[in-house]
Amino acid sequence: MAPRNIKLTIHYDGARFHGWASQPGKPTIQGELENALERLLCEAVDVTGSSRTDAGVSALGQVAHVKVDSPVPVENFARALNKLLPPDITIADAVEVDAGFDAISSTKSKLYRYSIYTGPVRPVLDVNHCWHWPGSLDVAAMAAAAKSLLGKHDFKSFASAADKRSSSVRILMRCDVRREGDWIYIETQADGFLYNMVRNIVGTLVEVGRGRWTPDKVKEILEAHDRKEAGPIAPASGLCLMWIEY
Repeated sequence: MAPRNIKLTIHYDGARFHGWASQPGKPTIQGELENALERLLCEAVDVTGSSRTDAGVSALGQVAHVKVDSPVPVENFARALNKLLPPDITIADAVEVDAGFDAISSTKSKLYRYSIYTGPVRPVLDVNHCWHWPGSLDVAAMAAAAKSLLGKHDFKSFASAADKRSSSVRILMRCDVRREGDWIYIETQADGFLYNMVRNIVGTLVEVGRGRWTPDKVKEILEAHDRKEAGPIAPASGLCLMWIEY
């Protein structure tokens, strides 16, 4: 019998993890999932995740697939796995999909949300899930700057030097900046993201918000195709993968 292909939707608090990808001797999301699956299925399996989130990054919509030979009914998968996972990782959904589904290559778009807290007092209950920026940021200027990023562009200026992919061209469908009280949320949706792309965009928009640059500067940075022209990288703690479209 051919292996079954199981699609997992995963929520996790990334604060104590060294990112998604397995690393020897370090706690990771992929490592915890594979350990739990091995205990459940009594065999080693590989979990393929759509996004290799960095250390400290959280998710409410990470997606992965796993090929299994087990007869365990798919409707029991999430409940069984959640009993074996630490409390800061949970399987929100598990469904059997066709053999051609791939968590990486089948992706159409992803949406990330970045949270910034601008109040004067550090938000201790949320400090692992935001960038604490105790001061004033011009949200209107940040939103105007973000519009320059929409569409199909070479985002090399916003990619980490460690990103070695052959093409840095992506389609950014959405880059919204909004304020809710002392909180600022930046939501970015694209057909794919380069390594550290969202955090570099956020760091650049904050430079606009604090008045260092005008909104027009972001277009210049985009066209420079040079990471050194963009702003500093924003902390990982504020980033959350919200959903993935297939």
